[in-house]
Amino acid sequence: MALTGIQIFKLLPKTNCGECKYPTCLAFAMALASSKAEIDACPYITDEGRLQLSEASAPPIRQVSIGSSDYEIKIGGETVLFRHEKTFLNQPGFAILISDTMDDAEIESRFEKVNFCQYDRIGTTLRPELVALKATGNDERFISLVKKAIEKPYGIVLICPIISLMKKAVEICKARKPLIYAATTENVQELGFLAKAFNCPLAVKGNGIEEVMHLTEQLTAMGVKDLVLDTSSRGVRESFQDQIIIRRAALVGKNKQLGFPTITFPCEMTDSLMKETLIASCFVAKYAGIIVLSDFKGESIFPLLLQRLNIYTDPQRPMTTEQGIYPINNPDSASPVLITCNFSLTYFIVSGEIENSRIPSWLCVMDTEGLSVLTAWAAGKFLGDSVGSFIKKCGIIEKIEHRKLIIPGYAASILGEVEEELPGWEIQVGPREAVHIPAYLKMWK
Repeated sequence: MALTGIQIFKLLPKTNCGECKYPTCLAFAMALASSKAEIDACPYITDEGRLQLSEASAPPIRQVSIGSSDYEIKIGGETVLFRHEKTFLNQPGFAILISDTMDDAEIESRFEKVNFCQYDRIGTTLRPELVALKATGNDERFISLVKKAIEKPYGIVLICPIISLMKKAVEICKARKPLIYAATTENVQELGFLAKAFNCPLAVKGNGIEEVMHLTEQLTAMGVKDLVLDTSSRGVRESFQDQIIIRRAALVGKNKQLGFPTITFPCEMTDSLMKETLIASCFVAKYAGIIVLSDFKGESIFPLLLQRLNIYTDPQRPMTTEQGIYPINNPDSASPVLITCNFSLTYFIVSGEIENSRIPSWLCVMDTEGLSVLTAWAAGKFLGDSVGSFIKKCGIIEKIEHRKLIIPGYAASILGEVEEELPGWEIQVGPREAVHIPAYLKMWK
């Protein structure tokens, strides 16, 4: 934030009412300064104070929303150059290019690829979100393409140089909040009014950064705020440099004319899908908001989705798995029950070894705030009383006929506490290393 905790505190009512869930206004101010709280949590702040804090807390790069419902993506909103400084907030969206020159089979295939290229990992679904619809002069064909797109849930990028045709397309899919691509020096007024009328984000395409700045200045003066930048660079080096210059200018230089997310086109930088994937990976790291690809194939899109997940995971917070009960190898009421923490690496190792054992089992995953078993035990988040309480409430009792629970070997010290919390249960200590789980389960009774 632009204001320090003390500066924010001066704008607060200083009632120490606690309704914001913080004990004092100073504690709330410190939470606001570190982006751990929202100003709306204070019910007594004045309108003037709220306005000042809202302006001060606005990120230097504007956050822009595209799409709706489950496929809505937010890009921009970033506050740092490097993820270790804090974290990157809004991951880039991947779009597949669909042109009105393609035949019906190819078009349908590309729509289906967006749905097909979905992968479950660490309790999260990795998937691309967007389709980029390109008009090349066949008006009726392009409109039919837009109508087909709104039958799908995906976000939409409309790439069309003809103003009248773009207007028809936006009218058809306006509820989906498409990205209009792109305003240039020749059509900035027309597309600016169109974006404002339909409340849709607008891409700005200039011949270099200076022209982009001139266009964003014009559009913001018109009241168009949700902009996405394209410097027209289609060389890898030049485009990569532009991404860094724009981010640094917005964050370090406080340049409001460049304080918007960007769109890149690896699909126009090479004819090789493998090279295109490598180029796209550069823009995932630095710093594209939307990446348009010529095609989606498992061997190309999955590595990009995985890279995006890793880069846009908060480095200060471990990756976690959702708390709950995970059936492995089709367990029944007589199957063994194991418990572990929700640190994603632990979950994947333990679940993988259980799966390899081919023994039907129930794996109970307890929320330890992303800490591993030993670390969670040391931090007081994986103790006997909390483990016992979780077993009582998670619903596993209704799924089994026995009363046996296997705890991790590294948490053997909580054995007595778990027995006290779960009277009538037989608490068994499993192996310390996950690699020994298959042999242990084969001897389980």
